[in-house]
Amino acid sequence: MSTTYRTSYWMPLVIVVLLLIIVVLMALLVRAQLIARHEHLSQTGAHQESADQSALSAPAAHSSNQPLAPERLHAPQVAAAYHWKLVTSWPKNFPGLGQAPENFSALVDAMSAGRLKITVYGANQLVPPMGVFGAVSSGSAEMGHSSAYYWRGKIPAAVFFTSVPFGMNAQEMNGWLHYGGGLALWRELYAPFNLIPFAGGNTGVQMGGWFNRPIQSVDDIKGLKMRIPGIGGDVFSRAGGTSVNIPGGDLYQALQSGLIDATEWVGPYNDLAFGFHQIAKYYYYPGWQEPGPTLEFTVNKAAYESLPLDLQKIIEVAARAVNQDMLDEYTARNNTALQELQTKYQVNVLPYPPEVLAAFAKASRDVYQDISATDADFARVYQHYNAFLQEAQKYHELTEKAYFISR
Repeated sequence: MSTTYRTSYWMPLVIVVLLLIIVVLMALLVRAQLIARHEHLSQTGAHQESADQSALSAPAAHSSNQPLAPERLHAPQVAAAYHWKLVTSWPKNFPGLGQAPENFSALVDAMSAGRLKITVYGANQLVPPMGVFGAVSSGSAEMGHSSAYYWRGKIPAAVFFTSVPFGMNAQEMNGWLHYGGGLALWRELYAPFNLIPFAGGNTGVQMGGWFNRPIQSVDDIKGLKMRIPGIGGDVFSRAGGTSVNIPGGDLYQALQSGLIDATEWVGPYNDLAFGFHQIAKYYYYPGWQEPGPTLEFTVNKAAYESLPLDLQKIIEVAARAVNQDMLDEYTARNNTALQELQTKYQVNVLPYPPEVLAAFAKASRDVYQDISATDADFARVYQHYNAFLQEAQKYHELTEKAYFISR
């Protein structure tokens, strides 16, 4: 009995001691883990602070495609900075046309938080007005702002992406380009020249032009020398006149000196700024030659593809915004400018005689057919363009036109 009593007395004591030992060991293990974790965090913080200081003192990178060194994978990345040149066919800061690329540059700068800086150059500051296409194609400038019909010598079908006689208005052009497949055709034609085009503004239906003598019949067109670019120039020549293409900045002097007898430019807003009312007596409408003139932003393909995706999207969105903003501005400014021309300067604002417009319309159809017979791309784009125009016209007969007549 004595042995059994001793065993039963010591057994609880042994169990308690063992439990105490286990608790102490666990406490020591937890303490060791906490110490190790604290040391790790201290070292990480020191490395991070060092990396942050290095990043702040390092110059900004110029390309988002530069590979990161393995030892800097955990360091904060410094935003890349891109500096682009944008050349234009317009005088620097010219109302409407020249202001659009300035607005575009400001939008891109704001939306990119300064990561993409675009400096705008007016005509002749870096390249001549008709040198925009070549400068952007070669990469000497990353972007351009101009009109597609200036490049018809290189791409005959380019005229459809500005405006053609008796063609689409601004609303229809935007529909065709952005939802009717027109932009895809445009980019296909520009691809061999390393260019990506975007719609870059629209002035709305233009005026018919300034003349130094009245136009009362088709006979009055004969022998008349007029600045009128694009297909409109071909039509004017077929009607008996002589068409020339002169940059906007040279038009006043050309008309004043008698080098030309007439000119079309844009509409009251820009025409008033150029002072055509001082040297021409007759202002005709409607602008049959350019009913929906779309401007273009062109981007060098390699430069565009070097940008990260978010900056590419910013360019697209900014161009789309400027495209609409220009139309809004011209819709407002043309109203007040026309009133000033008529009331302050007593300009004779006259309609083209119906027989003259009919002659221009017939000549336009003939020109389209002739060029289509010699250029497959022109024929293909014309067919696509005209199909959309016919459908839009049917709808607008019931909506836009009917409403205008009724109000």
